Amino acid sequence: MLLAAMWGVSFLLMRLGAVEFGPLPTAAVRVGVAALFLLPLVWLSGLLPALRKHWRKTFFVGLLNSAIPFACIAFALLSITTGLSAILNATVPMFGALVAWLWLKDKPDASRVLGLVLGFTGVALLAWDQATFKPDAQGIAPGWAVLACLLACVCYGIAASYTKRYLSGIPPLVTAAGSQLGATLGLALPAAFFWPPRMPGSTAWMALVVVGVLCTGLAYIVFFRLIENAGPPRALSVTFLVPVFALFYGAVFLREAIAPWMLICAAVIVCGTALSTGLLRLGRRVKS
Repeated sequence: MLLAAMWGVSFLLMRLGAVEFGPLPTAAVRVGVAALFLLPLVWLSGLLPALRKHWRKTFFVGLLNSAIPFACIAFALLSITTGLSAILNATVPMFGALVAWLWLKDKPDASRVLGLVLGFTGVALLAWDQATFKPDAQGIAPGWAVLACLLACVCYGIAASYTKRYLSGIPPLVTAAGSQLGATLGLALPAAFFWPPRMPGSTAWMALVVVGVLCTGLAYIVFFRLIENAGPPRALSVTFLVPVFALFYGAVFLREAIAPWMLICAAVIVCGTALSTGLLRLGRRVKS
């Protein structure tokens, strides 16, 4: 619940930052703040040698798991609501299961295949409702924003399989800090090039500082602790709660409308994701 609340509010905070900073600077400030928060923890924990040893792998996963997805989500939030982006983000475990199937040969059973089909059907229905590529008041077509969210989810799925294959045994704090540092270095030049000509206001700065410390730095620590103590499947169940918090925050603080069609598609996506990740099964085999 705590992790879902932190990740749910990240969409609201990134929306506040992206309006003034723009997508690339928003992502860069978020990961930069997270790196500044996590690196002292690595030093105090005596894990700097491990970070130096595995910097290439952790930096690369930072590009996949933070730099590209955060930039895509910040871009999308300029055109679509925080609730819609969070619902699309709930497909991350589903994309993770698909990537694991294709890359790691983690072949799903019939129940999980049905979940993939059901989940992608829900995404298609939700995306079709937003499938216009006519620019809005911000000059961005909602269709491109939906595709950007889905690209972020694909990156998350690839990063999960990469982490499982190449980063097993590395302390979670090292992976978290290294990934944020790598993402910061990867976004530094693009963010500098697209930095807004007018200095953003205090609200935008505060939003990105909070999203960097709370929703990225602390959230990674909580998430990796959940993986260690409860296992990956239970830790991934947080994805189902994130849209609930994001919809609530968007409705209360940004007065975003929650359409019934969005809720129906969200239910289809969540059911499909639960089946595709094995958290929900249609039936159990009975041993004789």
